[in-house]
Amino acid sequence: MIKNIKKTLLILGGIFLAFSSNAQTTTNSPYSQFGLGNLVGPILPQNRGLGGIATGVRQIGLYSNVNPENPASYSAIRLTTFEIGMTNSISELSKSNQTESSYTASLGHIAFGIPVTKKSALSFGLLPYSNVGYNYRQKATIDTNNVDYVYSGDGGLSKAYVGYGFGLGKHISFGFNASYLFGKLSSKRSTEFPDDIVTFTNSRIDRSASISGFSFDYGAQFYTKLSKKINLTIGYSGSANSSIDGKYTTLATRYTINNSGDESTAIDTSYNQEGNKQKIKLPLNNAVGFSISNTNRWLFGADFKMGKWSDFSVGNVNQGLNDSYTVNVGGQITPDPTAVSNYFNLIDYRLGFRYDKSYININNTDITSKAITLGLGLPLPSNRSTFYKINIGAELGQRGTLDNGLVRERYANIYIGFTLNDQWFIKYKFD
Repeated sequence: MIKNIKKTLLILGGIFLAFSSNAQTTTNSPYSQFGLGNLVGPILPQNRGLGGIATGVRQIGLYSNVNPENPASYSAIRLTTFEIGMTNSISELSKSNQTESSYTASLGHIAFGIPVTKKSALSFGLLPYSNVGYNYRQKATIDTNNVDYVYSGDGGLSKAYVGYGFGLGKHISFGFNASYLFGKLSSKRSTEFPDDIVTFTNSRIDRSASISGFSFDYGAQFYTKLSKKINLTIGYSGSANSSIDGKYTTLATRYTINNSGDESTAIDTSYNQEGNKQKIKLPLNNAVGFSISNTNRWLFGADFKMGKWSDFSVGNVNQGLNDSYTVNVGGQITPDPTAVSNYFNLIDYRLGFRYDKSYININNTDITSKAITLGLGLPLPSNRSTFYKINIGAELGQRGTLDNGLVRERYANIYIGFTLNDQWFIKYKFD
């Protein structure tokens, strides 16, 4: 059975990599048109169920975990660790008296953690960075004539990373990640007039951006025992200022609409620019956090994260975004991690809360989101050196508001992950 599970994981990993190289992460949110889209963050399902706490977390329960949010945590990896997962989202968009529901699913993450010495480990993987997906229509009037403005977009960015974390002494660890961001973001803006208006012509601007480049982030953790069974971890993580490349293509066309309501052949092309290269300046990010745990029975922690998105620019042009911050609080309890007769005592039960002030401000209104998170860690049959767990995290939340003519999003995000711990190396080669 163990060998079959390993083979299945390798196959799933191959499928994940094949699809991730071509697939676009999906979402349905009008707010994803701003900046680089909806930011996902390098948080895996086990941390999602804890409200997203990760900066001050070294290990969750008995298992080794990959925690890319703070690479200093890699130093706590004792067994070779493999993580893979997916994301499902159900959302309801509301504005005035209109409501629209949608469902999206996407591949989530693949990550490895490999011990190098007793105090260090290497990690690498592929994570989502952001996603874009929206399609909506606004009605207006031009010279007493009705007009529809149609906005749509899709795409997303992924992050391939490699990182290393190491301990110094008994209480401090440091780590870093070198990442390569890549992906494509596309948007369309159309102006459409009724068929009986001949003085105006329908027009559309298509814009796409192929984005790629390197970024660097780092972290540190201090950990100690408050008593024989109580552990304290304090963490910090941040990112260095970096610029990535954007290759933009813009196409402006005029077109007509046929009787079925579909766009017919374009009348002409009024503007076409390909391969316009622009530098994209990424903001500085900082995070602090802590966690307190009682061996393998319970854990509680909190994070505070800040993003200097007011510095975000494309081609030296500031994009008018605001600084962001996020507050995460969460905890976990495992009734009896050594239970033999009652499986429910082995399960990790997780609960958390997340509040996020995004980098978006519309009509002098900050776009914020808040969510309650729930999670389960479900151990599977294992042997003496190989351990398996299914991690399920759920976010139930709201983003935006109905005030000032804005859109309110209510969503349920389900994160499903699989964790494998295995002793690939009997002895450490370095110490």
